[in-house]
Amino acid sequence: MAQTELVKRLLAEQDLKYRDFHASLLPNIDKKTIIGVRVPTMRKIAKEFAASASPAELSRFLDKLPHRYFEENQVHLLVVEKIKDALECLHRIEQFLPYIDNWAVCDGKSPKALLNDPHWFYAKICDWLDSPEPYTVRFGVNMLMAFYLDARFTKEQLERVAAIDENRFCDRPAGSLKTAANLKTAKTAAVPTDRYYVRMVIAWYFATALAKQWNATFPYIKNRKLSPWIHAKTIQKACESYRITDEQKKTLRALK
Repeated sequence: MAQTELVKRLLAEQDLKYRDFHASLLPNIDKKTIIGVRVPTMRKIAKEFAASASPAELSRFLDKLPHRYFEENQVHLLVVEKIKDALECLHRIEQFLPYIDNWAVCDGKSPKALLNDPHWFYAKICDWLDSPEPYTVRFGVNMLMAFYLDARFTKEQLERVAAIDENRFCDRPAGSLKTAANLKTAKTAAVPTDRYYVRMVIAWYFATALAKQWNATFPYIKNRKLSPWIHAKTIQKACESYRITDEQKKTLRALK
């Protein structure tokens, strides 16, 4: 399956109602670039593409950036996360990170090959947390949340995430502002910003950390070590979680 066949396959699975719904969740993305393919179907297509494309075809697809469609970007990382060679997997992730311009492509990925050396992987994550690119930072926090809140957890990881300077990301509509359409949207609508998406993943991380590492994480809430917005959002997300006990939720609500 070549890239042109991949796009045809994605277009054949188009669900216009789902496209309209998903586009509403991605206000910074041009709706024309969203085909409207449901996630389970997209994962199936990505698996088929990785299995049927020749190494040369896969390489051409991964090298040909940027892609036209949102779903191509999703397939891109779904293919990369299955690469078994850690160095190749890392190379392909870092090649692609600058092209991520929305939360949906950024989230939910699982490049398990990088766990062959958890210390090396953690060092790369720390580099991503220091990036000037908001979705590179978000990807790094996602990796800590996915892989480092259980047996690999250390208190230093909480410190690293808490130290992210959210204010280095400006309050402008998330993604590129280079197109006239985006500039118009920026002036006429309340569009989530780069800073919002960084703040949100930090809050999500701390809410998940409260569920998995309560004793180490709770002092960040008790002592108000997070910015007011992230503090409040962390409590909200934690109180929405079934993994937080009723007693813990009561304690958190008292610290709003």
